[in-house]
Amino acid sequence: MTDFVTLAEDIAREAGEMILAKRPTNPEVVQTKSSPTDVVTALDRASEELIRARIRQARPDDMILGEEGGDTPGSSGVRWVVDPIDGTVNFLYGLPEWAVSIAVEVDGEIVAGVVNVVPRGELFSASLGGGAVLHKDGLAVSRLRCNSGVPLGQALVATGFGYDAGRRGVQGSVVAAVLPAVRDIRRGGSCAIDLCSVAAGRVDAYYERGINYWDYAAAGLIAREAGARLGGLNGKGPNGELTLCAAPGLFEELHDLLAPLDPERDA
Repeated sequence: MTDFVTLAEDIAREAGEMILAKRPTNPEVVQTKSSPTDVVTALDRASEELIRARIRQARPDDMILGEEGGDTPGSSGVRWVVDPIDGTVNFLYGLPEWAVSIAVEVDGEIVAGVVNVVPRGELFSASLGGGAVLHKDGLAVSRLRCNSGVPLGQALVATGFGYDAGRRGVQGSVVAAVLPAVRDIRRGGSCAIDLCSVAAGRVDAYYERGINYWDYAAAGLIAREAGARLGGLNGKGPNGELTLCAAPGLFEELHDLLAPLDPERDA
């Protein structure tokens, strides 16, 4: 697992350096996906191509699942889960909340995760059972531990919103009910960074509907290794319908606040 983390860190750093070096003043949208606001830039594609090439060089028999390139088969039982730029809209607008995210599965279980928050010079990494670490400007600076013992009414909660206007309307009604019950809400625009923020104690909790596996695969491990609980509603695992993350205790309080609001609905 240490080898997987080291390789993922090296690749995530190289991809981040390439993105910064090639980022134009005003990146252009080259494609939209689920809606006109769900965008892809040329550097999303270039980043994933670089990551795929480096993985194939080091481990040619591994599978790769990437946001832009889909699933590539392999025979080793190892699969890499790649989000080449998580927070593409932030990247497009020149906001700093975007990251390169790389996770490694072995026989279906995430064993390594790396999130490189390139504009901040911060890299988060974790291995299964080995804890989570924050690196700053290439140096490991701290072991991560989420905030514990925070009651719901004092919790700073991160969330996000979908690309579809109808879904955002529902999410707006949900967050309107959550806001009076917590300290405050933060909306950063990157699932991976939000989960790492839970791990680092920068927020106390996170929930969101509409995220994809590559958004939370690496950062979810980082949060869990920092002591947080990650899951969905009513005993389900993390999923696109709703994913929550917080320390035990706060997780259950936030779950019980959200569940009656039916946050998985679209209308």
